[in-house]
Order: sequence, then C-alpha cells, then structure tokens
Amino acid sequence: MSESFKNIGLSQIKKFLPPGEDIHIGEDFFIIDVKEGSVGDFLRYPFRVDAFLVIFCEKGGYDVEINLRKYHIEDNSLTVCIPGNIIKVEPGILGAGEGRFVAFAVSRSFISSIRFDFSKIFDSHLLFIQDPRIILGKQEIFFCSHYFHLIKEVINSGIQGKSEAVESLVESLMHVLAGLIQKSARPIHEISKSSQSRLNILFERFMSLVSEYHTSERGVAFYSDRLGMTPKYLSKLIKQISGRSAPDWIDSFVIQDAKSMLKYSDDSIKEIVYKLNFVNASVFYKFFKAQTGMTPSEYRNG
Repeated sequence: MSESFKNIGLSQIKKFLPPGEDIHIGEDFFIIDVKEGSVGDFLRYPFRVDAFLVIFCEKGGYDVEINLRKYHIEDNSLTVCIPGNIIKVEPGILGAGEGRFVAFAVSRSFISSIRFDFSKIFDSHLLFIQDPRIILGKQEIFFCSHYFHLIKEVINSGIQGKSEAVESLVESLMHVLAGLIQKSARPIHEISKSSQSRLNILFERFMSLVSEYHTSERGVAFYSDRLGMTPKYLSKLIKQISGRSAPDWIDSFVIQDAKSMLKYSDDSIKEIVYKLNFVNASVFYKFFKAQTGMTPSEYRNG
C-alpha cells in the first residue's frame, strides 16, 4: 500500500467487481448485473474512484467504506459515489446465490457529453456526504430497475444511433437520481445554493490536500494556509460541511494507511513508523491505540 490513495478508473472498477452480465459502450460506460460472487482482493484496499458510480442493491447486502466511513448496504437501496470519493468494499460482498445488484458507472468524459446540470448532484454531495445510501420506495425501485434494464436492452439491440439513445436515457436517469438524492438528503444547515457550491469546492480541495499530504502534515495549520484561511475558520467550515472535524479527517486517512500496512504488507512496525512520519514508535503506538483501542501488534495479529 502506498502512502496515498490510488485513483481507479472505469476499466479497473469493472475488472474487480464480481463476475456478471457486462453491458458496456467502450471504456466510458457500463452496467453489470451481478447475481452472486465476491469482490477480489484488489478492493480490500481503499481507492479514489475516478468515475460516477451507482450501485443498485436489489437483494442481499454488503459492507463498504466510503470516504473512510463504514456502511452496510441493504436491499432496495442505491449507493452513490462521485468522482473523488474514496471507496473500499469488504470481501464477500454477496452471499453465493443469495444476492443481486446492478452496478452502473460512467466516466468523466461520458459525463461531459451529457446535457445535464451535474451541480444538481455534485452540490447535493454536501447534503448526503455523511450517508451515500438512498433507500428506495416501491415506485422508485420500479423506476430505477426499468431504467437499468431499458439501457441494457438498447445497448444489446442492433438499432442505429444506440449510443445517442443511451446518452439520452442516462441523462434522464440522472434527473431521477438527482431527485432521489435531494429527497433523501440530510440537511446540515440552511445555506444558500451558492454557499453550498463554495463549500463543496472547499471540502473537495481539503480532502485532496489531506489525501496528498497526510503522511507528512497532520496539523490543521498546514491545510488552512494552503486554502488561505485561519485554522479555526477552516475547522468550523469542515465541521459544518461533513459533521467531522478537520483533525478527525486527517487522523482517519493516517489510521487507514496504518491499518492497511499492518494487515496487507510485510513492513515492520519500525518501517511503518518511518513511512508515516511518526517521531518514534512510542508516538505511533499511542496514536494507534487511541484510534482503534488496540496496539499495532494486536491489530496485525488479530
């Protein structure tokens, strides 16, 4: 595991999903219908998704981490991941023969070709950042299921202009998803749309900086300086946006790297201390114990 989160694009996402019926248009769009299987070892590490990904869980369930928070995904729900989200899927995503889900993904370039105001979804990201899950009612299940199956049928057909037809269907589906996101959004505060956009940009910049520098810079002052504001004001805004403090986000990135190195690498604890830029092993032990309730050795051998 490297010191920062690796970006994965559409082809890699598709490659490491469980096997299923794969319907796609080049490398920019795919729908995969999975009835059983498990996620390969690749996705046991956290990765930054470089695509727009929606997972419709019809039956079964799975555990996932999105932006370093754990969620259990249940029947009849959507999970929405936008470009830049950090995702990790637990092995054993579906019980053999018991689960079914549809994964729908589009690349950034495909997104740019669609005549749709994506601020309807990206701005709403502020409102549902603490919970990317959307529980669907009967009518909503009907809509989503039929959209997915209709798109698949068009792709499999021999009609001319099917790429344009799929673009139109996806554009329509985006309007449906935007409505579902806005309906299920958990308001943080009463703030204007323009303020939401500014806060969204700020949060994404903060997360990008933390992803890049968390192994060497753990103080809020470093990030506030990069973003042109005081540490106190940055902390206030990050708490307002995400419900978590800036130091909590920084520590979450560090502890995720530490856990991954302990579980999935042969690095000694001394080497991990060095790679994560802790002053010494004692400081690392205290930090890890405070975050997890276990010592690094207990976690590695557990």
